[in-house]
Amino acid sequence: MCDKKLKWQCRRGMRELDVLLTGWFEAHYASVHDADKSAFRRLLSLPDPELARYLLAGEKAIDPEIARVVDSIRGSS
Repeated sequence: MCDKKLKWQCRRGMRELDVLLTGWFEAHYASVHDADKSAFRRLLSLPDPELARYLLAGEKAIDPEIARVVDSIRGSS
């Protein structure tokens, strides 16, 4: 998947999610391992309410790879 399409997918229905996802994508995506890139793409496929629970409310993702990316996103904000 091309980076432009991924960046577009970072735009969500909630400004807080847009800021977190786009910011992490621009700052970190190019330099992370392939497993984290894959986990980030899976994270973007989740519905906004689930993303908000993970990124804004601090709920832990069940998938350990997604949880690691969520922790990275939350830590870089």
